[in-house]
Amino acid sequence: MGDTEVTIKCKKTVFVTVGTTSFDALVKAVDTREVKEELSRRGYTDLLIQMGRGSYIPSKSEGDDDSIAVDYLTFSSSIAEYLRAASLVISHAGSGSIFETLQLRKPLIVVVNEDLMDNHQSELAEELAGRKHLYYAHPQTLRRIIVDMKVESLIPYHPGDATPVAKHINRFLGFAED
Repeated sequence: MGDTEVTIKCKKTVFVTVGTTSFDALVKAVDTREVKEELSRRGYTDLLIQMGRGSYIPSKSEGDDDSIAVDYLTFSSSIAEYLRAASLVISHAGSGSIFETLQLRKPLIVVVNEDLMDNHQSELAEELAGRKHLYYAHPQTLRRIIVDMKVESLIPYHPGDATPVAKHINRFLGFAED
C-alpha cells in the first residue's frame, strides 16, 4: 500500500476550572503562548477552559499546525464529565474541585487566587502539595510548574476513614452507639 505514513494523534485534554467565581488571572495565565506551547510540547492536544464569571475571554484555536486546540465555556451544570475526560486538570483552590479531581486520580495543578481575602484555600493546596498529591502554583508561576512537573511522581490521594471521629463525637454528645 505504498509508503504513506499514517500518524494517529491521541487526544490528551487539559481541563481548566475556576469554579463559579471569577479568576481572570488563571484564565490569562493558561491562555499565554508560553503555557500553551509547553502543554503542547508535553503532548497535550486540547485545552478546555471553564472560565466562570470572568471577563477575560481566552483565544479559541482549532489546534492546526501542531498547536494545542483551545476552547472555553462559562459554566456547566456538572464538571464531572470534563474531569473524567481530562489527562491533566488545572484548577482554582476550591476544596470541592480539588477533592473531586483527586478522587478521579487525575494529575492536578492547583492555582491559588491571591485576590481572595483570608485565603484558607492556599493552606489546603500547600498541604496537599507537600504530601505530593498535587502541584501548587500561582498564576505567575504556572508555566514553571508545568515545565518542572513529573505527573508520575504524584502520590494517589486516599481519603481517610471518618468513622472513628464520628463515633467519638457521637459519644461526646451522648448519642447511642450503633
